[in-house]
Amino acid sequence: MDELWFVAGGAGLVLAIVVILWVGRSSEQAASQQAHEAAQGREPPVEVGDVYEFGVVEFTEHHSGARIAVGKVEGFVLFTEDVPSDVSEGDVINGKVLSFNEGRTSADATFVGRP
Repeated sequence: MDELWFVAGGAGLVLAIVVILWVGRSSEQAASQQAHEAAQGREPPVEVGDVYEFGVVEFTEHHSGARIAVGKVEGFVLFTEDVPSDVSEGDVINGKVLSFNEGRTSADATFVGRP
């Protein structure tokens, strides 16, 4: 009988962990969606053709395989291409805005140097 309670307790623990992870992921998705909707309601703080200084938050990979630096200007996301391989997360770079993405909630830029 003790073994049955041990198995039931283990199953209950696994179920509790799954629920906690699911709730945490759902709240992250809701926050992301809320930020996206807020971004759609404001004018971008950048202009095409202008150069901006910003910190690299992370790197992502373009579907072409290119390494893209992700940064923010006043909370507005810039995806910056042609970043040298010696640039790391946390580094400050300058990027020239090339175009806005759909919905004008982010923009593509190209690396132009370091401040």
